[in-house]
Amino acid sequence: MRLRRQVMMMATGAAVVAALAPVGPAAAEDDGVFGLGEIHVSAPAGGTQETDDFGGSTLSGSQMETFAADTVDEALNLVPGVVGTGSGDARNERVISVRGFSRLEVPLSIDGVQIYLPADNRFDFGRFLTPDVAAVQVAKGYVSVLDGPGGMGGAINLVSYKPTKELEAEGRAQAEFGTDGTFEGTMSYLRAGSRKENGYVQASGTYRDMRGWMLSESFNPTAVENGGLRDHSDTRDWSVNLKAGYTPNATDEYSINLIKQSADKGSPYHVTNVSPTRPYRDWPQWNIQNLYWLSDTQIGEASYLKTKLYYNTFDNTHMGFDNPEQTIRKTARSFNTYYDDFAVGGNVEAGTDIGRYDTLKLAFSYRRDDHTEWNESFGNRFAKTAGCTANVICFTEPKQNSVEDTFSTALENTIHLTPAFDLVQGVSYNWRDLSKAEDFSTDTGAMVYFPLNDSDAIDYQGAAVWRYSETAKVFANFSHRTRFPTLFERFSSKFSQVLSNPELAPEEATNYQLGWSNAFAPKSQMSVTAFYSDVEDMIQSVQVDSTHTQSQNVGDGYFYGAEASLDYAIADRWTVGGNLTWIRREVTNPDDPNFRPSGVPEFKGLVFVTWQPYDNLKLTPSVEFADDRWTSYTVGNANYYYTVGAYTLVNFRAEYAVNANFTVAAGARNLLDQDYYLSDGYPEAGRSFYASLKATF
Repeated sequence: MRLRRQVMMMATGAAVVAALAPVGPAAAEDDGVFGLGEIHVSAPAGGTQETDDFGGSTLSGSQMETFAADTVDEALNLVPGVVGTGSGDARNERVISVRGFSRLEVPLSIDGVQIYLPADNRFDFGRFLTPDVAAVQVAKGYVSVLDGPGGMGGAINLVSYKPTKELEAEGRAQAEFGTDGTFEGTMSYLRAGSRKENGYVQASGTYRDMRGWMLSESFNPTAVENGGLRDHSDTRDWSVNLKAGYTPNATDEYSINLIKQSADKGSPYHVTNVSPTRPYRDWPQWNIQNLYWLSDTQIGEASYLKTKLYYNTFDNTHMGFDNPEQTIRKTARSFNTYYDDFAVGGNVEAGTDIGRYDTLKLAFSYRRDDHTEWNESFGNRFAKTAGCTANVICFTEPKQNSVEDTFSTALENTIHLTPAFDLVQGVSYNWRDLSKAEDFSTDTGAMVYFPLNDSDAIDYQGAAVWRYSETAKVFANFSHRTRFPTLFERFSSKFSQVLSNPELAPEEATNYQLGWSNAFAPKSQMSVTAFYSDVEDMIQSVQVDSTHTQSQNVGDGYFYGAEASLDYAIADRWTVGGNLTWIRREVTNPDDPNFRPSGVPEFKGLVFVTWQPYDNLKLTPSVEFADDRWTSYTVGNANYYYTVGAYTLVNFRAEYAVNANFTVAAGARNLLDQDYYLSDGYPEAGRSFYASLKATF
């Protein structure tokens, strides 16, 4: 018999476009989803479940298009249990959390290949555009040990498209406008591919050029921000995806892929707090490139072998200025920081059915991260640079290099007690080998060579899944996972403000879930999941003296909550639905008794209606809502916490199919032009409009 390797496709409380697609390899193929690039999930073949067997969700490309979620952080904010927000600091990145776990604790992959930034892994999710993403998989709490180390709170995987026809193409063009009609920018997308009996080829590209986004008309201007088009919110992003595959038979597939994306982004300022020591930042370069090989080979009737090889690069230029106009650079707070990073690695996975009642899978992963950085300084940082003139580089640091290897070996076993009841057990041993860790001291002007401390961890998990009918199931699971600290957390001095901690230990979390789902009718489903996470040795910043902080394992806590989603076709042309998430987080920090975990609201949700009055016209109003979340600001060495972020955003989209090949759409976001903040000093976008044209052949 064919080894049980099912995959999950359509799953989120935001499903509105069509009936939930069949689950399984055939469904992925029909929908143009690159099945070889999916992470490990499990669902009954041919089913139509909303939630996968381990509590995760998948957001389809058509759903992201319907809700005008043009970037990955916007898309993830539609998924129950996931929050998209701003980073709330001078970097002003778009970040996410999954059931209360931050971006550091939830690895990001593209086609199953983890994308890891060796220095700090602080991804800006706003740099990842969604037109070229066929599906976003979100594992929550339970991440298969076969997928490698990390996954402390979940995992996110962006799955690309794959051609399904002998010749196919798609193109999109979109224009964006602010609340008063001000032109904000454009986005365009083109994909062309061909699939034949023994293989496929595809090329695609996305380009977005934004002058910026407009604040709400209710925003009160400040000395730093006068309103209207948000200062320094301009971005230019582009990506290219090349894919070629060989399919010699019905079961085997071999594919080589290249993805390159580049960004030039501004960084809006805090609208009230202007620090005399805080630089005004800009990112003229934020580039990622992924070259990877994926394969899947069937061995006999009951076994398989999958391989994954990759080479990733990350090039980053980060600039600091003395004045808001970014024209003066003459003090020590002005700088150019350069990252020149690469990673190389792979994964081998094998599995077999042992009779009718047992499936065994083994995996081995390896990754080498090589990080190189250096700074160019302005101003008189060292005595030997006295007399430097404005806008002239006074000192260039020697390049600093750090090299670290990460390994993982994993075993997963599934016992099929009955055709409807599975027990899953998994265990992995993960370890890191640090072979080089360098820095440059701005205090002494000399290189620093840190002690080389290694880390290891054992992760384990178990799950039970009972599919008690053709459409309904109950699942329960637990997963103990570990996150190794980044180079930044261990060694970064933050311009002499932080003390290194080479002995910083990993964080740990044990996650529990209990859930139920039922696809009770065509285009209709309901699911409910409860979760609890026990977190230990959380890494937090501790004030060690009057001028320095340090990352230490001082935090313990627990997260708990529930998710519910519903999609219901009340008539042939009417669908209603949405999702609701409740999350509570309790975290201790002995250094700061007033500490509050920030960035995540207690309640968030989505409600939508889709009405199709005619075959070629579709109208989708929706409402996104959330209550308050904690944020903070710093005065001296003290942090002060307060709540912000409650919002109710009314959105609308209208689609009209001109014919079988052309569709036009128009819509609005934040129709009520609500002025709201998700973090201290950083307001969100006001009302905006868009118009788009889509052509498919």
